[in-house]
Amino acid sequence: MNLIRFSPRSFTPWFDDFDRFFENGLRPSSREPHSGVWTPGVDIVENEKEIILRADLPGVDEKDIDVQVEEGTLTLKAERKFEKETKEGDYHRVERAYGSFHRSFSLPENVDADGVAATYKKGVLAVTLPKVETKAKVKKVQVVDVK
Repeated sequence: MNLIRFSPRSFTPWFDDFDRFFENGLRPSSREPHSGVWTPGVDIVENEKEIILRADLPGVDEKDIDVQVEEGTLTLKAERKFEKETKEGDYHRVERAYGSFHRSFSLPENVDADGVAATYKKGVLAVTLPKVETKAKVKKVQVVDVK
């Protein structure tokens, strides 16, 4: 005898359409540029000496990128501006998102905020966060016998 896992969705497959709708969000029509908020992909890599954060920002001018470190938080802000394109024929489609984004990352205590550096090359922002050596605080906790 085989056991089959019960799934209430098997009786209502149209729920998957709702999931796809909300995953993709409300998108403007294909004749309008996507405007508003967009979120670039970010990779974070850590080694013994530093943490490196890389964000995909194709089509963003360097002057439109803002990187800040404040009170243990790294904040990235940027804006990708819509460039007026010429319309050829009757068909025009814009799928890339335009507008501004804002992302914040909590930093570990061992990051040297004064040594943070950022570079921008070929549409990729790389933020290097150097680590400082921290001495672990050890506190002896007394165990009390409760009777």
